[in-house]
Formats: sequence, C-alpha cells, structure tokens
Amino acid sequence: MASRFDRPGLRVQEFVAQALIFLTYAALAAWMKFGRRFTIEELGRVRGDFMEQAGAERGPLLICANHLTLIDSLVLQWALAPSWRVAGRRGLFAWNLPDKGNLAAHWWWQVLGYLGKCIPVVRQGTPEQARQTIDKVAWLLARGQSVVIFPEGGRSRTGRVDTENAAYGVGRILQAVPETRVLCVFLRGRGQTGYTDFPARGETFVIGLKRITPATVSDGMRGARDLAVQIVGQLREMENRYFDDALVDR
Repeated sequence: MASRFDRPGLRVQEFVAQALIFLTYAALAAWMKFGRRFTIEELGRVRGDFMEQAGAERGPLLICANHLTLIDSLVLQWALAPSWRVAGRRGLFAWNLPDKGNLAAHWWWQVLGYLGKCIPVVRQGTPEQARQTIDKVAWLLARGQSVVIFPEGGRSRTGRVDTENAAYGVGRILQAVPETRVLCVFLRGRGQTGYTDFPARGETFVIGLKRITPATVSDGMRGARDLAVQIVGQLREMENRYFDDALVDR
C-alpha cells in the first residue's frame, strides 16, 4: 500500500479535486463538446450500462481500457458519468495514471492533471518506481476509489489492442486488492485508423463495456500475468466485435 509519506498528499489531492469538480468537469466537457466537437455514440446507453455494470455498487473499481490517444482517460470520464453524479459519488471520479513526461510538457497540464486526480508515472521506469505506483493505486482502491488503467502498458503503436506486450501491473494490483471489481472498456473513434496523440476534431466515439472477474490459481508474477492476459484478451475480443460489426454495416 502507499507509504505514509504519500497518503497525505493523495488525500489532499482528492479533496481539492472533488471540491472543484463542477468547474473542472464543465471545462473538460466544454472543450471536448464545443472546442473539439467530440460526440459519444449512444451516450445515454453508455452511462446506463456503466451504472448497471459497475457504478451502482460501492467499493474499489478498476476501469481497464484500450489506449490509442493522449486523452483517452478524459473521454472516458466524460462518457461514463455526468458531473452531478461524479460530484455526489467521489468513488466515480476516477484516478488516472498518465505518462509523467507527457504531463510535464506544459505547466497547465500539470495543474489540470492534479485537479483531474492524476498520478504521473514513469513509463519503462525502475522496478522501485513501478512498485510505488502500484502501491498508490492499491491504497486508493482499498479506500473504495475507482482508477482508470491501460493494461497494454502504453498507447498501441499498431492501432489495435496489443496482446503481445501487455504489462503485468494490472495483475499485481488485483493481487494486492482482490475484492476490486474490473470493468473492461473499449473506446475508439469512428475515424481512428491508428495511433495518434489526439483524436481528430469532430470525432465520434464508440464505447463498449464488459464487467469481468479475472481469476488465477497461480501466485506471484505468474498469477499477475494470468490476470493481465485475461483483461487484455477481453479488450481484444471487444475490439474484434467492433470491427466485425463495422464490416456488417458496410
């Protein structure tokens, strides 16, 4: 779990972020809806599915999503729940794990990242840095929080769910907090053809959700790998269904 030195900082960050949620959420929604002209296909259905599959219950929630752009987590937060629901249930305002290098590019990104409940992580960092991140996430989950994580370990360079290079961190988190609920979320823009920093202006996003219960009889790294592979495999299955449906619609 998070060290006694990290916990006060995380508590303060949560308090500040929650206190300003209406402001930050409104700014986020306005930027995506009017600035970028993004839309979510069947938004009402997506939010209803989220509340039915995971949101109605209390307790730790790990939202596992595929990853193609820098702002996937922002689109997900906007799509899964409206501001009034997030304000009333702090556990639905998900923590995020952005790349520290990306977040440090501009000072205002760092401010928005703090208010957006981001924990910057060092991609390809040392084992100790990875352990510290996992400990923070496990502590937050144990307190009934929700966390968005990309189990592929980074943005896919192929434009498809990367099942070959999946990180084991998500499995280690589930080992640390086994009561965590797992919600797999597939997110893709209709016009998205591959890996990009940002979705195209005017993009329409398709979102699918599937709650799963990963399980393994193994311990240690083997067990963590088993859990991670099941989650990434579910995301790949959802992606295949998306492309199969796209072919049918042609």
